[in-house]
Amino acid sequence: MCSNWLLQILTMDTSWQVLAQAEMLQDAVTARVFNVTENNVAEVISQRRDLLSLIFPDFERFCQIHLQTNPKTMLKVLWDLWLPLGCNIAVQRENLGKPLIKGILGAQGTGKTTMSRVLKLILENLGYRTVCLSLDDLYKTYSDRLKLIQQDSRLIWRGPPGTHDIHLALSLLDQVLQGKSSVEIPRFDKSAYNGMGDRTIPEIIPDPIDIILFEGWFVGVPPISEHSFIDPPHPIITQGDRQFAIDMNNELKNYLPLWEKLDNLIVLYPQDYRYCLQWRKQAEHQMIATGKTGMSDDQITEFVYYFWRALHPELFINPLISSSDVDLVIKIDQDHNMKL
Repeated sequence: MCSNWLLQILTMDTSWQVLAQAEMLQDAVTARVFNVTENNVAEVISQRRDLLSLIFPDFERFCQIHLQTNPKTMLKVLWDLWLPLGCNIAVQRENLGKPLIKGILGAQGTGKTTMSRVLKLILENLGYRTVCLSLDDLYKTYSDRLKLIQQDSRLIWRGPPGTHDIHLALSLLDQVLQGKSSVEIPRFDKSAYNGMGDRTIPEIIPDPIDIILFEGWFVGVPPISEHSFIDPPHPIITQGDRQFAIDMNNELKNYLPLWEKLDNLIVLYPQDYRYCLQWRKQAEHQMIATGKTGMSDDQITEFVYYFWRALHPELFINPLISSSDVDLVIKIDQDHNMKL
């Protein structure tokens, strides 16, 4: 829900400022993370309002085209989280003095793609050439994945460790870090080959890139000890399930050189990982209601369980959120509300 003062923020009425300052200081965790104090809160409010006014026309179009929603429904998360986070990332880029590779880790339905796109919009308005890169953009080609399935029939869906072109990813990030111009950003068409997906025309970025927002469902996730699989959580049940989990864990070792390119990591963290199954079903029901075809609830459950068997959130994500490699954890409740 939007606070009443948020609805006044883009008007000439300035009475909202006092309420905004009080609410900003009341949330002690957010104030600490974004360095808001009694001494600077008025300045922070003013700067954030100016930035909001600058980006709002683009944000309004983004909400209408990509989210099919009224931008006012997104105003609170924009004001409370995305605007200050965008400013923090800009400061990190300035302090780093070279291209920033920002990892964003989030399971299905956590909103990582939406957040990345909004952060890109904010950062570009601040003057930083910003590119969104998804782990999905780095899938191996259709033909290579067919060969992969012949080698390992368990890789029936794209997505688990081993289905990505790590050499392509490393080459791309090295070009960005070297300040190269005319960099080709790989893109992936999920609809190709009846949903199997394949590479499509890359996006050409003609000028050196300042910031890459690199998002994905296991971006930055390192392998864990095999002892973790002695008594694993559901749905890792059978010995075959356990072996699949062990093999996917071993496959993560190949991704470590890629994770080393990350300057830091944001984690979008559902307060209960099982929300992801609920969210996926809700999304599928909404799509079917528009007349499109979709999966049944049983098919969705099996699909989500497949990825939990590969990299279970309890085993891989929970230990990571206290890691020094993570600079921000954004908690998400059942209704998709975000808080620090």
